[in-house]
Amino acid sequence: MYTARLFAALLLAVVCLATQEEYDNDILEEGITLTDSQYGSLWPLPQKVQMSTVVFKLSGASFQIVDAKESSSGASCSLLQNAYRRYFEYIFPSARKQGHVKKKTPASAVSELQVWITSADTECDGFPNVTSDESYQLSVDSPVSVLKASTVWGALRGRRPWCFKHTHAHTKKSINRTEISDFPRFAHRGVLLDTSRHFLPIKVILANLEAMAWNKFNVFHWHIVDDPSFPYLSRTFPQLSQQGAFHPYTHVYTPSDVKMIIEFARLRGIRVVPEFDTPGHTQSWGKGQKDLLTPCYSGASPSGSFGPVNPILNTTYEFMSMFFKEVSTVFPDAYIHLGGDEVDFNCWKSNPDIQKFMEQQGFGTDYSKLESLYIQRILDIVSSTNKHYLIWQEVFDNGVKMKADTVIHVWKGNQQQYQDEMSRVTASGYQVLLSTPWYLNRISYGQDWQATYKADPQDFNGTDAQKKLVVGGEACLWGEYVDATNLTPRLWPRASAVAERLWSDKDVRDLNDAYSRLAQHRCRMVQRGIPAEPLFSGYCAYEYKGV
Repeated sequence: MYTARLFAALLLAVVCLATQEEYDNDILEEGITLTDSQYGSLWPLPQKVQMSTVVFKLSGASFQIVDAKESSSGASCSLLQNAYRRYFEYIFPSARKQGHVKKKTPASAVSELQVWITSADTECDGFPNVTSDESYQLSVDSPVSVLKASTVWGALRGRRPWCFKHTHAHTKKSINRTEISDFPRFAHRGVLLDTSRHFLPIKVILANLEAMAWNKFNVFHWHIVDDPSFPYLSRTFPQLSQQGAFHPYTHVYTPSDVKMIIEFARLRGIRVVPEFDTPGHTQSWGKGQKDLLTPCYSGASPSGSFGPVNPILNTTYEFMSMFFKEVSTVFPDAYIHLGGDEVDFNCWKSNPDIQKFMEQQGFGTDYSKLESLYIQRILDIVSSTNKHYLIWQEVFDNGVKMKADTVIHVWKGNQQQYQDEMSRVTASGYQVLLSTPWYLNRISYGQDWQATYKADPQDFNGTDAQKKLVVGGEACLWGEYVDATNLTPRLWPRASAVAERLWSDKDVRDLNDAYSRLAQHRCRMVQRGIPAEPLFSGYCAYEYKGV
């Protein structure tokens, strides 16, 4: 259904074209000088890598990917077999057209890649989770190369070191002898896409999941609904999308759509974490659910407008209980993002019923206490479904009681402010994610990937124990000015800088080396059909052809 160029969410390697592909400029802006990296175009950089100058041939007529005899996965693992097919067609895109004719393997060639899953529980039929083992070891040699991993998730990540030189018509390549030992620095490496402010067609979501896999991201944070629209088609409350979506038929994600996206992501080792943000950001909810939102007042009379979710009605919590019960069955991941950010208290303040409730509760005029009351009940509702939750930092800032395993998502402030927030959150014993420096909807002219690359989620004042509470981060692409026309080039390769920061060792910081590898990695994504924007003047050997 999707073209061969999207098949590169590979089991194993990302092709690294060894020819000079882009950016022949002698002088580059902002202190970057073009020097070839000793690591070719590996991205993100593995924890340990040794690349030899010894080169082997690789031919589609003689090369194959197989399960190692010692592997516990076997041919029954459809996830791996699916990945083998994708990978082979990516390396040799013309092989299927020309037919695969087995030929004798030259002495100095790699004829076979053996994939060896060492754990008895391969997790082949499961879903990736926050504790999944993504480590792997790869030895590229002739005639047999070996990829060894404890689980299928590590095998899916063990793909970067396959760096080729094209030698003839896409059917013959060469590859360096390589030894890799690799694992991620952080367990949560995410990309947030916003499908409420502009609806994103499924093919756009799938293409970016593919690109995420190439960059070793492992979490799709799906900000699926918000004020502008409610495209999630709920089986329990279908009126939410019928009334709240931009269009009830063309701009919704049906249950089968959601299931397909989750499975597409699973096959690439990516978790899908949905976000249903309340009590703010809920204008679209109110169109299909009567009395859910708070009526705002102008003086003594209703103004006709509505504010956040009404936190004083029992019907609110009855609705939320049923809704999140459904969500917990639709999305298999252990976590749901519950938002909790940017709650405007003005409407609550204007409503006489809420004023009376505040007085009865002894809250005075502190509406953050009312917000806390609501959030606590939502957290209890979600906990009752056996799900864990992530929340935006305001919930922590307002002192809401939370379970010990709650993940706080930091997004506000300048560098000093978010670093202080990270310190406070971890000092309180909570796990934390960082997104503040990685709001990629904020654009500027030039190589803004550099600031993105320099930001580090553990760069704050705190003990080693506090630093260990940082589970990772996310690149966020909010949708106010982003839709299918510009999402992908705005996201890539800028998100790639975040990917390396979250995967590679903390000391991988050389901008010159990163530029050399990222420029080639960007060309690699272009070759595969992803319109990743350029880093500077230059060219790719395979320019983007459009759709």
